[in-house]
Amino acid sequence: MSRYHGRMNNFSFSLFFAASFAFFSAPDPIRLRSESLPFTPKEFYIATVTDQRPDQGSVARLVLALNQSPQAVDMEKGLTTSFQQFINQGLKQNHTLRPIAMRIRQCRVNETAVGNRVTGQFKFAVTFELLGKDDAGSTTSTRLTDYQGSTNYTRPLGNMDVIEPTIRQAIVSSLRSLNDYMKRESGRNEKLARSLRINFIDDTRITTDDTVHYNPTRKLTWDDFQAAPRRGSHYAAEVFTSFAYEGKSTVKDGVIILDLTAKAYMLKLSSWARSDARNEYALNHEQRHFDIVKIIVERFKRKIQPENLTLEDYNSIAQYQFIESFREMSQMQTQYDNETNHSLDRAAQERWNQKIDAELRTFDVKK
Repeated sequence: MSRYHGRMNNFSFSLFFAASFAFFSAPDPIRLRSESLPFTPKEFYIATVTDQRPDQGSVARLVLALNQSPQAVDMEKGLTTSFQQFINQGLKQNHTLRPIAMRIRQCRVNETAVGNRVTGQFKFAVTFELLGKDDAGSTTSTRLTDYQGSTNYTRPLGNMDVIEPTIRQAIVSSLRSLNDYMKRESGRNEKLARSLRINFIDDTRITTDDTVHYNPTRKLTWDDFQAAPRRGSHYAAEVFTSFAYEGKSTVKDGVIILDLTAKAYMLKLSSWARSDARNEYALNHEQRHFDIVKIIVERFKRKIQPENLTLEDYNSIAQYQFIESFREMSQMQTQYDNETNHSLDRAAQERWNQKIDAELRTFDVKK
């Protein structure tokens, strides 16, 4: 019996699976192309650009390949530097005009893939503010106008040419909108006024109602004291006097015109006199109380002048000066009564008569 000895050759099989991976390099940052804007501002220049977006990350999330999440892409030099450089290159900046701050509140491109194409949405919003200085030299800003816009686009995968022009056109449109606003509002908008003019009007009406308006030709009479004498008072008479002002403002050719009406007045139904005290001497004492109010009004008018006010805050300054003048009036009335002992000191009363008349003459109230 024969035995067959055979040898099995071993074969080694190696299976190679070639997997192809696509490597996509990050796209270049978005670079704004220089463009000469088709208008020249006559009222402003862009002094600064600031980023006030809630999320100050990259401006775009772009689709670079199918089945890949959108990638963050930013401006080449950052948002504010790119915008400011574009504006400086394309807009004639006259630094003698009003300085404007451009506040970027939204600038965002978001893309999604749809088949072999990409859809994108761009949202843009800015606020323009007028820059100034307060009395301490600190920078102030006044909000002028807002601009916002959005656009949708579709592009082929791999072609991102639409993105830069979309952002650039939004900047141009916002600046054009600001230019139109400034041309329209510069002469009539209080925020853009360049100077202030005050016109004071004295309310000197002679009426028959409860109010006696101060008028040099219309002195107080005892008939003006129509209230019942106050019980328990040891005074012979009491006159109710005060002052007020009211006004309105208009803007013409860039000038705020402030028309103010000053009122020094006496109220009949709040003023009283005992029957046994109604003589000429006592009436003069009460008239001098009224004259003091007129003096305070004239002093107040001289505080409310353009050189003492600011364009940004003239109203609150006027109100503050009114309160100060009201306090001054109360102090002067108290001093008058104390020094004259409510008219009982005749020598002191005469000194006050002369003092009051002298000041009224300085205001051309008394000849």
